[in-house]
Amino acid sequence: MKNIFKFIFFVFLLTIIQVNVKALDVNDHRIAVLVNDQLITTYEVVQRMKMNAIFSSSDITIENNNQLANAAVDELINERLKSEKLSEYSISVSDDEYLQGENAFFENTAFTKTNIKEIFKINNINYNDFKEYLINEISWQKLISGMYYRLTSTSELEIAEIIAKNPNISKVRAEDIIIQRQLDLQSSKMIRDMFNEATIEYK
Repeated sequence: MKNIFKFIFFVFLLTIIQVNVKALDVNDHRIAVLVNDQLITTYEVVQRMKMNAIFSSSDITIENNNQLANAAVDELINERLKSEKLSEYSISVSDDEYLQGENAFFENTAFTKTNIKEIFKINNINYNDFKEYLINEISWQKLISGMYYRLTSTSELEIAEIIAKNPNISKVRAEDIIIQRQLDLQSSKMIRDMFNEATIEYK
């Protein structure tokens, strides 16, 4: 049933979006999705589509806008579900933790903080929206690590396999990769369970 409503919503969404990143400037704050009692607006969906297109160095076209819309809505739903779970715990992100997370993010992209701000400005994207996304992700990683880190483990065989594929990384880095994979699996399971239990309405 969720998929049927989702299809109807995307038919609606595709009637209001345009086909390139700069032109995709929809100041429409109608409710697009309700996640339990939390709202996602069409404006947020379009903003996330633009942001994702920029970070993937792609244009929003007639051919890919449905895929980008799907991805944007799924991300925003997951973020609302994460926010609900995070509200149950006293988790905060310090300025140092945020800067560390922000720096780590840009180390894995072709952009710098300075030039992405300029690109966002040209495309009418508020950098604070990206900052809120990053804070949510950092908080979520803290929660998952706090809940499941003690359950993670590594083996010499796993470490050897990773180093064989990546000869330049250290043993400590290989262990970090193994542990992060296990934490990511726990994160995915928790999000999937929350999604299945949630009331999600596509408007």
